[in-house]
Amino acid sequence: MSTVPLQAWMLLAALIFSVGLAGLFTRRNAVAVLLSVELMANAVNLNLVAFGYHRGDLEGQVMALFGVALTVAEIIVGLALIILMNRTHKSIDIDSATELSG
Repeated sequence: MSTVPLQAWMLLAALIFSVGLAGLFTRRNAVAVLLSVELMANAVNLNLVAFGYHRGDLEGQVMALFGVALTVAEIIVGLALIILMNRTHKSIDIDSATELSG
């Protein structure tokens, strides 16, 4: 069985992370920003799983599972804030969120 080298997994994770980072800096829509953060978190989880597989143990997969649970909680809070922003300002543009600061 041929295995994919660790460098290929790291390169894929770096590409996914850079796409998420570019989306984070260029988007004004709050949902798109949350999706970009999700991409970045998935790239980190991919690195954890790849390093765990390379070492031959399950620690990377366990850490990635905790990372997924943390990301789900983050997205739930983010979506709740987006719903609140949509109800108060009728827009999910990030620039309108500065008015929520008081």
